[in-house]
Formats: sequence, C-alpha cells, structure tokens
Amino acid sequence: MKKLDKNKLILGIAAPVLAIVAALAITSVIILATGKDPIHAYLVMADFGSKSDSQVWIINKAVPYYLSALAVAIGFRMNLFNIGVDGQYRIAAFFAAVVGGALTLPGFLQIPIIIIVAMLVGSVWAGIAGLLKTTRGVSEVITTIMLNAIAAAVIGYFLQDGRLAVKDGNLFHTPNLPASSHFFTLPTQPAPLDGFLVIAVIVGFVYWFVLNRTRFGFDLRTVGQSESAAEAGGVSVKRMIVTSMLLSGAAAGLIGMPTLLGSSYNYGTDFPIGIGFTGIAIALLGRNHPLGMAAAALLWGFLERTGTQLEFEDYQQEIVGVMQGVIVLCVVVAYELVRRYGLRLQQRQVGAELADRARKTEKAEASA
Repeated sequence: MKKLDKNKLILGIAAPVLAIVAALAITSVIILATGKDPIHAYLVMADFGSKSDSQVWIINKAVPYYLSALAVAIGFRMNLFNIGVDGQYRIAAFFAAVVGGALTLPGFLQIPIIIIVAMLVGSVWAGIAGLLKTTRGVSEVITTIMLNAIAAAVIGYFLQDGRLAVKDGNLFHTPNLPASSHFFTLPTQPAPLDGFLVIAVIVGFVYWFVLNRTRFGFDLRTVGQSESAAEAGGVSVKRMIVTSMLLSGAAAGLIGMPTLLGSSYNYGTDFPIGIGFTGIAIALLGRNHPLGMAAAALLWGFLERTGTQLEFEDYQQEIVGVMQGVIVLCVVVAYELVRRYGLRLQQRQVGAELADRARKTEKAEASA
C-alpha cells in the first residue's frame, strides 16, 4: 500500500515537472528562432513580475480568470463543454449593470442584488443549452457557441443611446452605478487588492466542498465518468445535466463582477471580453482542481503582465500568446502521458500480484 502511495506521489509530481520542462524547452526554441536570447527573456519576466505593483496587478487580474475557470470546470466535471461562458458572463454583467444603475439602495442591499441578478441571468443563459441537450439532444458545444453570438447581439441592440445605454464621447455604456455599489478593496501597497478576491476564494472552497464532500458532487462526477452507471445507480442524468449547466452559468455570472463593481461601474463598449475563453485554458491547465486553477490563473496574469515588459526589450509581442498556448498543450500532453504510464504500471503490479498468488497456490497444492 505504501509503495502504491509512493508511486502516486511520484506520478503526481512528474506530470507538472514534465510539462514545465517541455514548455520551457519549446518556448526557448521559438525565441531562439526569432534571433533573441530566451534566458534574458525569462530573467526580464522574473524581475518585472516580482515587483510589488506587478504582484498586485497579477492577483487582481487572476480573480476573474479564476472565476471563469471554475465556471468551465463545473461543466468539465460533468463531461460537458460549456464553451458559452464568455457570452454568459457578458450578458449577465450587462443586465446586472442595468438593474444596478436603476437602483439607489444601501450598499448591503445594492451589491447583493447586482450579484444575484448576474448569477440568475448567467444561469438562465446556460440553462438554455442544458434544456436543449436533454430535450432535443443538441450538443452543448453548438448551442453555447450560438448563444455567445446571440448574447453579443442582444447586448449590441440594447447598448445604444435611448435604449438601455447613454453616450459618453465615443463610448456607449449603461448608467453608472451609485457609490453604494462600489465593492470594497483590501488595502495593500502600492495599490489595493480587489475585494472580490475574497469572493473568489469562497467560491473556490464551495466548488471543492460540493464536488468532493456531498452526494450531489458524487452524482455529478459519476455522471461525468459514466452515464449508464449513474442511471443504474438511480441518478437522473438529464436532471444533473441541466443542474450542472445552471450552476456553471451562475458561476459565469460572477466573472464580470470584479470589473463592474470594482473599476468600471458600468457596462460599456469597452467592457472586457474573451475572459470566458481564457477560463477554458486555465481550467485545462489547472486540471479542474481549485488550487490548480488558482495557480494557473496567477500564471496567466504573470505572463500577461511581464509580456508587456518584453516588448520594451525588443521581443515580439506575440511571444506571450505563444507561451500560453505551449504551456496548455504541454500540460495536457504531459498529464496524458503520465496517466497512461501510471495505468501500465498499475497493470504490471496487478499482474505480478496475481502471478505471485498463483505460485503460492501451486506450492500449497503440491505440498498437500
């Protein structure tokens, strides 16, 4: 038993180490192909990323990335590919901004209302894909892609002067949220941390607890691994699919809240987009584990922050995107290779144990 635990530990460490080494090697070759020094690039990134202002920026940037990864991971654990997280968080943030801009309440009421509206809208938008899958058999990949486009069209229609938006120079945005809607910050130097970091930590813990310590989480993981086995165990697969999409959409509704409640205070044509697709990469990188996704979100923020400094060192600006893609691919490949090796190792161990038992049985029969 101790040997088996030791093997699991070694394999668990081998996968990320292999991925990091492979990613560094491939990235170095790419940088060398551009005629630049990869070692100098890594040193510049490490130096700039270790500065206090960079660390605050990286953590604040990682918060929405982490929430996006959690939304994607809920679907992944059910073997569902919710590629519509981007549309879900955008339309959720938009209508939350509309509701928040129309209300003037004390902060302890205003902020929860805005967050609840965002979660409800995101949940409903994702639930459409879940219903279509369970009632009509339509792939969630197709429906969520289409819902992304529909969400963009709906926002574009209402985000016009005279409808649900106002014009401010060249930009259109919803009415500004009142001061009571401004979320708290954590005082740090040289800049404050986004208070939504606390919410992200709580959501990450809830994600871990529900999936690993509740009957619902067990049913969800069972359906993700084998629908037929789940059905045989009395689990309603259709209900679990719809519920998982609703939860994924609710989590997606939180993605835009750090920006809406912490910096922009409205939804406009300059509101961040694409975070939902980044969440897919971070969920893959973090292997759907809350701590793994947190590390991946910080890594993503680190690469984006330090990538700007590489441009001043005359490196190609696309190099950061290349690094991110290489890291994700290396992680996926490394974990699959380690998984297969671990499976073969386990099969050899079982075979050796069976052979040993057979030999003992033969000796016992011969002596009898």
